[in-house]
Amino acid sequence: MKNSTSIPRSIRLARLQHLLHKNPKGLTSLELAELSGVCVRTIQRDLLDLQSDLGVPITQNGNLYGILGSYTLPPIFFSLYEAMALFLVSRLALRQTDENNPHMQQALIKVSDVLPSPVAERLKAGIETIAGKQVNPHFIKIFESVAIAWITQRQLKIEYLSLGSETTKEWVVDPYFVEMTGVGYSMYIIGHAVRIGKEGIITFKLDRINNAEVLDTTFEIPPEFDIDGLLSSSWGVMWGDETKIKLRFSPHVTRRVKESVWHPSQVIEDLPNGGCLLTLQVGSPLEIAPWIRGWGPDVEVLEPEPLRLEFKAWAQQLFVLYHREIDSS
Repeated sequence: MKNSTSIPRSIRLARLQHLLHKNPKGLTSLELAELSGVCVRTIQRDLLDLQSDLGVPITQNGNLYGILGSYTLPPIFFSLYEAMALFLVSRLALRQTDENNPHMQQALIKVSDVLPSPVAERLKAGIETIAGKQVNPHFIKIFESVAIAWITQRQLKIEYLSLGSETTKEWVVDPYFVEMTGVGYSMYIIGHAVRIGKEGIITFKLDRINNAEVLDTTFEIPPEFDIDGLLSSSWGVMWGDETKIKLRFSPHVTRRVKESVWHPSQVIEDLPNGGCLLTLQVGSPLEIAPWIRGWGPDVEVLEPEPLRLEFKAWAQQLFVLYHREIDSS
């Protein structure tokens, strides 16, 4: 007989929900027992507990068990320190959202309900800001499909219009990871993707997905897949051959530059005039360019030469723009 106490019951119940979501056609109690490493009798008790204690909508069709409704999590409680950490994470999410996502709104409302006052009231005030933004039903539908596919590890068929293309292409994606970045206030899928003539680990921006369909076929994330290693050189979500970025900052902003770790690869060197040199190795200069522009005349791009020339042309355009008469008409 298998040892039913090998893993905590709470973890086993959460795993059962995941297995049932991941297998929409259903699983037998024997299959669930094998996948969970316990005996069939334990699985039968767990299924009953999921229904009676947690209110999880378990279905049965013959000897196959399934699940209906949204993926639910058990209630949890937070310390005062954890409450502050949750507040800060929630505020960051709010500041990086440029449209009304009802799911994010409801999630943050639920978070606020378990936080102590006045932290909860301050979070709810921030939630009201996204509640007033316009809802994009198409984006919400894509968001929901991605959420189901990612959490239940099912393949996703998408119609995608890339930035440099005029035609939509169909992909079948194994969503290994989802990411949200403040660069462009965007969400992305990262995973193994296949279409005619191309295959590999690819990033897809949710805003460019025209249609998404969750398939019944499942996938496993390869053990060698390392999302942190993959994105270690990226400024946001773009990776590739590392490019050396060298920036010279004025004394006016050097203290601010030194206050933060902007990138894992950064090296900061002091200059005799009180300024500093910041050297980075990033996967793509495209994502870091807006951040550099934000420093205005307090930063100079030294390397690479193509990026320096790009900023030189930009500075010349600004010079022309601000040296012409304002047309009040």
